[in-house]
Amino acid sequence: MAARDALGQAARLASSGALLQVLFRVGTFALNAFTLRYLSRELLGVVSVRLTLLYSTVVFLAREAFRRACLSGNTKRNWTKTINLLWLTVPLGVFWSLFLGLVWLHLLEVPDPSVVPHYQAGVVAFGLSAVVELLGEPFWVLAQAHLFVRLKVISESLAIVSKCILTVILVVLYPQWGLYVFSLAQLLYVTVLVMCYVIYFVMFLGSPEATKKSFPIARMKALLPNFVEDETFVNWKEARLTWSFFKQSFLKQILTEGVYDIVNNLGSLVARFIFLPIEESFYVFFAKVLERGKNVKDQKQDDISLAANVLELLLKLVLLIGLTITVFGYAYSQLALDIYGGSILSSGTGPNLLRCYSLYVLFLAINGITECFTFALMCKEEVDRYNFVMLALSFMFLCISYFLTRWHGSVGFILSNCFNMGIRIAHSIHYIYGYFKESTYKPLAGLLPSPVLVLVYTISGVITGFSEVSIFLQFCFPFEIVK
Repeated sequence: MAARDALGQAARLASSGALLQVLFRVGTFALNAFTLRYLSRELLGVVSVRLTLLYSTVVFLAREAFRRACLSGNTKRNWTKTINLLWLTVPLGVFWSLFLGLVWLHLLEVPDPSVVPHYQAGVVAFGLSAVVELLGEPFWVLAQAHLFVRLKVISESLAIVSKCILTVILVVLYPQWGLYVFSLAQLLYVTVLVMCYVIYFVMFLGSPEATKKSFPIARMKALLPNFVEDETFVNWKEARLTWSFFKQSFLKQILTEGVYDIVNNLGSLVARFIFLPIEESFYVFFAKVLERGKNVKDQKQDDISLAANVLELLLKLVLLIGLTITVFGYAYSQLALDIYGGSILSSGTGPNLLRCYSLYVLFLAINGITECFTFALMCKEEVDRYNFVMLALSFMFLCISYFLTRWHGSVGFILSNCFNMGIRIAHSIHYIYGYFKESTYKPLAGLLPSPVLVLVYTISGVITGFSEVSIFLQFCFPFEIVK
């Protein structure tokens, strides 16, 4: 596949991913507003925070490393060994589901059964749903590697709609079921998602379209684990790279798993809507266009030129989005919280938390793209060295978190996360600078805003800050101002 074709498909994948995230979040927001009429806030909080965290942690630890390793390189490879490797996500998911499930049941505080009934069943169901989703991992990676955009859009849309419909029906008819409602809806979501991929490949494999595209898989049987005589079960180069990425993912999950409250949900909306789909899609693009482990001179010059230009444009894009969120988020944090939850949220420490989180989003934006490129190019040895760096940083991060949290509570914790992201950005920038040092390309110029842009943001920050004090606070908190 030509590099420019890959770029076009990656762009479509990113835009469709962002659209799906918007659909999912809007649906979730509306669903939460509806279910609050029938169920308690405590029950909804357990689902949104604790059980969702269990599910996302199991899925992340079981598959993130495999995705990064198996999406590297072009599509012309021994897919039998790659698929065999991907099936290892299932037993790994079973292990993490059992281990973390026991932690959720016995080490964390169990909610009051009279307020949140069937908590144990919810933990089992969300852990099981993670394993079910991992059954579709070989199909997902194969589709992502070949940039099947419509498959991703249709499958995730159907899964989201099915989940919402079942949740509404069960909440209206059987509100006393408690967590059973969300457990069944979650299991339906992952089942529909996996079945969409399976049905698509059943219809696609062996079709004239697959033959025309010279698709590397001809039968559904080839998508199951297969032993080949006189050959290894997996590609050991991919397996070692997966192990390196797994160590990194484990550290990353420990270091960056942070605030799961209202401020997090509001502050990270744009990060989830825009940055995550861009990072996922263009990781595939960089991994397909450039060869891992090769320096800039050994790459195809047309491909390196395209990759450098795309990286520069992506850095400019996320920098603009991040700066916009930071500048306007500072002034409008209190207004956003007042609209969302009334004076209970907007009159406490919430505005300061959201202001700091607005700054954190800027770090998230830049880190997502710089690491996206870095991890797509790093060889196994470089990933291993980075893991040692993260181990050293983890100790520093914990120390800084301890002191900043004692100094300024939750605000200090968010600031320590900014520091952690800043160090990771610095490492990625150092890698990108070294990678392009012997070429004429300077993609890091995308991180240098023009003086005019800096002036515009400065004026905007002053105006919005003044408007918050002179307009919003006077109308919404007149008594506090008088005091």
